[in-house]
Amino acid sequence: MRNVLVTGGSRGLGLAMCRTLSAAGYRVIALARTQGKALEELIGAAPGPGAVHFQTFDLTDTHAIAQLVSALRRQFGALYGLVNNAGIGTAGVHALLRDEQIETLVRLNTVAPLILSKYVVRAMMADKEGRIVNIASIIASTGYQGLAAYAATKAALVGFTRSLAREVGPLGITVNAVAPGFVPTEMTRELEGAREQIERRSALKCLVEPEDVAAAVQFLLSDAARHITGITLTVDAGSTA
Repeated sequence: MRNVLVTGGSRGLGLAMCRTLSAAGYRVIALARTQGKALEELIGAAPGPGAVHFQTFDLTDTHAIAQLVSALRRQFGALYGLVNNAGIGTAGVHALLRDEQIETLVRLNTVAPLILSKYVVRAMMADKEGRIVNIASIIASTGYQGLAAYAATKAALVGFTRSLAREVGPLGITVNAVAPGFVPTEMTRELEGAREQIERRSALKCLVEPEDVAAAVQFLLSDAARHITGITLTVDAGSTA
């Protein structure tokens, strides 16, 4: 059974990914600071041949990431997939954000996935196989008022995806990104006022659901995507069409 590590797996997009990947037969390791009731219920009743496990960890503690990866390999074996999903969406006029807010945003959304990928991909290189999927955002390319710092962190992930794909591609490892549009989750609650406008502007006249993003992640982890790497797959109901 292939192991897939999903960060931010206790709610929202991450929870949907855990559910979808488990149903597809993966052993999913959901990484989050707290487990939460929804994830607990999923662990107790995984909806398919796979399984879901919870690992508590605070990704802002970047100095402990190397030990985390070693511990996960000892407990579960080789990590076939990594989904860098954990992140925060701090909103506000950039000139008014506190320095601490910007630093926390960059540490969790950019620094943590870069360091986590570093230690996970080392083992993948030895195994000569693996999949990394980074969760970016259409905001990285479109921009959005009040989300300048957030957009910067997601744009960094896109550049990281392309470059790392070239580094590890010769070893059979793929690195891709998924860029969701507006998805109604706890993280996007601050943007609820713009929901109708976003829905109206999209080509499909609807919003993306967490399951839509999870399906894209599942595809990029699958054997069907073995020759796809370095891309950013947009899932936004046509908002950027």
